[in-house]
Amino acid sequence: MATNIPYEVVAFSDRRLKPLIYIYNFPGLTRRTKLKGNVLLDYTLLSFSYCGTYLATYSSLPEFELALWNWESNVILCKKSQPGVDVSQMSFNPMNWHQLCLSSPSTVTVWTIERSNQEHYFKAKSVKLPLEDGSFFDETSVIFPTSMPKDPIYGPVLPLSALAGLVNEEAETFRDGFIYSFIIKDLNYKIEDFLEIEEPVEHLMFSPSYKMLLIQTDKGSVYIYTFGEEPNLDKVLDACDGKFQAVDFITPGTKHFMTLTHSGEVCVWWMEECACASRIYLNNPTTTLACSPSSLSAAVGTVDGSVHFLDVHDVESPKAIHKAFLSESSISHLTYDQRGLYLLVGTSAGNIFVMNARPSSLFQILGFTEVGKDILQISTVSLLEKERVKVLVLYPHPEAGRSRLETFTLPRTLPEVPTTFADERGRLRDEFIHKNLYEMEHTLSSAVLEFQSNRIYGFCDQVPYICSYLLPKKEHSGVYVLKPFQKVQSKHYGPGTLHLSSHGLWVITIAKCGILCVRDVFTLETFARCRSHSHQGHGIQSMRISMDGQSILVNGKDDGTLVCLKWKRFGGNSAADILEYFQQLSNYLSSTMEEENDYLSKQIVPIDVEHDSEHAVSQNKSSIDSSQEELYVADNVKEIPWIQQKMQEAIKKEVKLFSQKRKEIKTRIRALAKTILDMMEENEQVDDIAKLDQYEFGLDLEELERLHDENEEEVAKMRKDVEMHNLAKSYLAEIIKEECWNSMVVKGRALKCFHIPYVVENFPMKERTAEEQEELKRVLQQKKTEAECLKLRKEIVEVQSAAALVKKHHEEDDDEEEEEENKPVKDTNLPNYLLGSLSTDFGADISLLSSQLELHSREEKVNQIILLKDIIHKVKTVFNQEFDAAYKQKESEVARVKERNIRIKEIIRDLDLDETVWEPEFDDCEKPERTFVVASDEIKAHKHIKPWQKAKAELTATREMERWLQTRSTDTRRRALMDMMGGVLEVKKEDILKMAIPQPAFMAKPDAVWTEEERKQFKDYEKKVKELNEERDKYRKSLETELKKLQNSIQESTQNFDDHLKKLFEKRVKAEMVVNQEELKISNLVFSLLLDEELSYRETFLNNYLTRKQEEKSQASEAIRKAREELDMCKEHYDNLLAEDKVLDRSFKKEFSEIPSHQVDILYKLFKRRPRIHKQKPHSDTASIVPFGERPGSAKLNKEHLAQLMKAMDELDNITNMPEGLDPLVWDHFCITRRAKVENEQKVKQKAAGLVEMAAFLRRRVEDDERVQQDIERVFHELVLLQDEKVRFQLDLMVQILLKQGQVELENFQLILEYSDAILINKNIIEDLNSVIRTQGQKKVASMMESKDVHKGIFQIEWEHKKMEMEMEDLNQKAWDIQMLFFSRDRQKYLNEPHYETLIAIQIGIMEQTIDVLDKTHKKNVDNCKRLLKKLEKFSNQKDIANHALCCSLREELVAVSERQGICNAMGSKLTCEKIAKERYENMIQQQKLANISKQQAAQISILQAEVERLRMKTFPALVQM
Repeated sequence: MATNIPYEVVAFSDRRLKPLIYIYNFPGLTRRTKLKGNVLLDYTLLSFSYCGTYLATYSSLPEFELALWNWESNVILCKKSQPGVDVSQMSFNPMNWHQLCLSSPSTVTVWTIERSNQEHYFKAKSVKLPLEDGSFFDETSVIFPTSMPKDPIYGPVLPLSALAGLVNEEAETFRDGFIYSFIIKDLNYKIEDFLEIEEPVEHLMFSPSYKMLLIQTDKGSVYIYTFGEEPNLDKVLDACDGKFQAVDFITPGTKHFMTLTHSGEVCVWWMEECACASRIYLNNPTTTLACSPSSLSAAVGTVDGSVHFLDVHDVESPKAIHKAFLSESSISHLTYDQRGLYLLVGTSAGNIFVMNARPSSLFQILGFTEVGKDILQISTVSLLEKERVKVLVLYPHPEAGRSRLETFTLPRTLPEVPTTFADERGRLRDEFIHKNLYEMEHTLSSAVLEFQSNRIYGFCDQVPYICSYLLPKKEHSGVYVLKPFQKVQSKHYGPGTLHLSSHGLWVITIAKCGILCVRDVFTLETFARCRSHSHQGHGIQSMRISMDGQSILVNGKDDGTLVCLKWKRFGGNSAADILEYFQQLSNYLSSTMEEENDYLSKQIVPIDVEHDSEHAVSQNKSSIDSSQEELYVADNVKEIPWIQQKMQEAIKKEVKLFSQKRKEIKTRIRALAKTILDMMEENEQVDDIAKLDQYEFGLDLEELERLHDENEEEVAKMRKDVEMHNLAKSYLAEIIKEECWNSMVVKGRALKCFHIPYVVENFPMKERTAEEQEELKRVLQQKKTEAECLKLRKEIVEVQSAAALVKKHHEEDDDEEEEEENKPVKDTNLPNYLLGSLSTDFGADISLLSSQLELHSREEKVNQIILLKDIIHKVKTVFNQEFDAAYKQKESEVARVKERNIRIKEIIRDLDLDETVWEPEFDDCEKPERTFVVASDEIKAHKHIKPWQKAKAELTATREMERWLQTRSTDTRRRALMDMMGGVLEVKKEDILKMAIPQPAFMAKPDAVWTEEERKQFKDYEKKVKELNEERDKYRKSLETELKKLQNSIQESTQNFDDHLKKLFEKRVKAEMVVNQEELKISNLVFSLLLDEELSYRETFLNNYLTRKQEEKSQASEAIRKAREELDMCKEHYDNLLAEDKVLDRSFKKEFSEIPSHQVDILYKLFKRRPRIHKQKPHSDTASIVPFGERPGSAKLNKEHLAQLMKAMDELDNITNMPEGLDPLVWDHFCITRRAKVENEQKVKQKAAGLVEMAAFLRRRVEDDERVQQDIERVFHELVLLQDEKVRFQLDLMVQILLKQGQVELENFQLILEYSDAILINKNIIEDLNSVIRTQGQKKVASMMESKDVHKGIFQIEWEHKKMEMEMEDLNQKAWDIQMLFFSRDRQKYLNEPHYETLIAIQIGIMEQTIDVLDKTHKKNVDNCKRLLKKLEKFSNQKDIANHALCCSLREELVAVSERQGICNAMGSKLTCEKIAKERYENMIQQQKLANISKQQAAQISILQAEVERLRMKTFPALVQM
């Protein structure tokens, strides 16, 4: 929709296929015109020009078309399509309708509307918006970079557009809270920082006078910026922090109300001004709000279960005075009863807490009662004449799919005796509060209790009905099912809520549809209805009505708006009833409010709730005895809710009450436990048959079974979690294994030396894909074909004669064989520094590789990369083969060492030596496959054995033991062999060391007692012992020799393997060097390919840009041609008009040649005379800023000017301006001629203005053409430079050369890049020069140090001199200041006057008297102005009554005129033929009369001419009268 202020019209479009644009008058809302275009779906934007009859439209998908209309003539002047550009805002330049601004989320475009004769054209120019840091991005530097750094090593440096690539055919290249000003002059503009706002700006709009700017932020705040000498920024609306959670009136609801947001921001608002008076932040997520009727306090519920109480008696500075932490469940409802006796707090857990609503009672918590969870609504009835408060609670019953209601009553004496109505845990007793339970047959979304307490009104959730239910008069127990007594359609859609007015005679209903209805409580019929919110914003969230019923606050759910409704007409019985009740309630609450407000005003320091709760906790902890420690643990840090405190106090009392009984029970339990333990010990000693199971000793079998089931569930849950965790890890391990192990043809492994710290790793290799193999095959085939072609070309070139060809034909086979043998040898014998790598050392075939100096094309580079990758693969393969051979060798060596270690261990055991045997083992890096196998010693956790597995293992072990015992009992032969010969039939040589000759038995006796036989036996014994020792020594020496031989053999073999592995390590280093060299060549080639691709991108971009500019050039040339043709035609027409004007001027005297010459001169002067048109000059201060009104040169102004001129001409044509003695007929003819001349002059002026406009249009087109031509030339220049760079890049190749290490050492590589003028000299000459330079340098440094010390002393002396001069200047300046010290008259007066204070008091008294006189004068002036204002208001009312009467009479006259016009139109069709015939007849008669008159006049003219001629001849010569 768009509006036009000067023409008082409004435009809008409909939403349908092929939409139309309607333009209506405003405020009359009568249709002016209807515009029909070619848009298919929708118009997204409409905008009127500030002057003229122009309308700009923008359409969405699929056209994205910008069109300019002349809405008065229903014509599209011009249009332009922008495919894919979604425009968000569009507006005309207020001071120039030729400029139109369109903005999208990414760009801002200024469109210039150019006009040539009657044709209109669009010309677009994009606005360069600042970046995030406020700087501007220059597009010309992307297309035409001014200066780019040169890099002689890595090729040309290209702009970002080439590096980023192309998007379609183009190269791809706001700050929040900032407002920029665009200063537009002609086609140029300038961007400046205008204003900074704290929040992101969402919308801007000027006032009609263009003296103020309205600014809206995305948060919702509104600012007004006023222009002037001292600009001012005022905040009109300060948005709240988030959506409103709850609202409520501050008692009595006539001046202020409060709002609450989820973040904890509480605002107090003025009702009349709708301005925020104050706000307070609770810094806690909040849920609901309620204001007390009996005091100027409010309660706020939070998510953490606390209720904050606020003092609002001073609305400009509210403060938190109390905090009650009720439970850990969030607060969902806060409801005061009508008299403000109690505050009902509902939580999400289904508890309703009853609190004393008076601040003087410190908001005492009286108790709580339990209802169902998810409370929907709490309703109360507290009448003035009753001593009880009736409470109704609605909550769902999801199991039955119904709603439940609970009612209970709270007596007025409850705050006096709260302990009587509540138990020790704070729960209100059901028998005292008369709690009843009801159930509905369907679900309700809201329910309220009628004031008579015998009826309930409910809003149905699933069906659009409002029902009333009668409560039973008799007492009942259990659940009572209520049935609808009255059912009325709600005329809402969606779930709704019911609310009762303060006097209980109105029912207000709100719902998701956003409609609020006020109904009669008895009939439920609607007598007031208002749509305050939309359904798209999910309707109304909450509603509050003031006590007097004159104001209603309605809070939207998702639209973030708060609406305050007031009655248009408030009277009758309904108004009288609620006002009367409001008066009674106010009188009733007046005394209470005074007391409570006095208490609030005296309450200076807020109550420290947290401190009180912690003190209570510590007190409870200190008062609990040791027997309660296992039931109660206090926390000194965490705040405890009130419900838990009451629970702990009740437990404490119970413990004190039953402490003796508890001790007795504990004693009995300990005795019983001891008895059971004795029974369990006795059970362990009996046989298995008589033994009882463990669980049979449990006293509570059901509890044991429950605990067992819980443990089983917990174990199953943990087992499932562990299984899922293990499954995830297994999946990840499989992925890693597949990627890093299974996909490898050659697995990565290492080899370690036996004795030296050398580690050799192989090259892990993946299998080459089919595409890579196919690509390699293609390149090899291509290279072989190229080699054959090259050989044939050489043969053709070398042909000299036919004879030589024959000879060579016989020797062709030999030559081919020699060439095939010599060619690879020649290639392989090339120096390595020219090849750039050492790949030939590994037998790599480099015959197919191209020379590094011949890689110019892209295809050659790609083929070279493929061949280099193949060489890398071959080098790795060759090394891996040697590595595999070494690995097998180490396996055999390890096996051989282990085999020899077996014998070494036997020898060491036989020799009884304390030596350790060296056992070589493979590490994990040598056998990485062992990582996938988990050994038993790696598992730290105990293996879980199932009961049946355990039983099976025990059974198997028992059977094995029985079988072994059975075999041992029957093996007598083996036992006899062990007793007699040690278990062997033959003594081995290895057993000599273990053999021992038994001593004879007689050796136990003394030597003197021995017999000869015994002495002989002793000698034989000694001989055997000696022989055995000799054998032992021989065998020991042989074992030692064998041991050393085995150890030396192992050392030698492992050392040989280490030497071999050392050589393999060197080869690994060399192979890795070769791989790195080849990869470096590949990297250089890839970089060159990338740079080549960037050059191609740059070239493609420039070609596309050139094509687009050439198209613009052709379009500009065509526009110039058409503009010149139109200009020539216009010039021709202008020349014709100018000639006609001159002809009229020249033929004037001929036209009036029959009248006297002096009259002709007078008429000629009158003919040249033009009327003066008074132009109204606009005020200079408003004309520059107010855009409304026509601009100079517009068609409307030209018409108005012509009309004014013609009107002035009518005055000049008046008969009173006719010269004396002139014939009236001649005067009429003169007037017609002059009018024709004036009209022709106006046409000439208009045509001249059009000619100037067309010439300017042609000049702009020529300038555009020249600009495009310059761009084309620049693009050609860039293309030429790019071609040169490309050729230079293709010829300037990067060659990799191998250099021996230690021969070239350059500290600064960047200094030596060009070697065109370099020469080779001897190294000794350089060294000698360096030594001389070094000596001279040392001398120079010494002399410089000496001069440095001298200069340092000079500088120090100069600095001290300057310091002293500056101190002298300071002292002189201080002396001058003391001399020139200013001593005013006031200071002299203060020092000289003895009664200076009295004099000042007298002057102040005089000034106060003057101010009083001025105040009295001002009050008199104000009273006079008020009296004058009242008189003017009376006069205005009289004029309004008169205008109303005139409007009524005008309406009647318009009806009469329309009726007569209809009658005339109906009768006109019948008399058309007669009218035509009559007109023809009258025309014929008039024509005949005119013919007769013309004949008579012609005869009279001829006679008069003859008479004039005769008189002239008669009077000749004549004297002219002076």
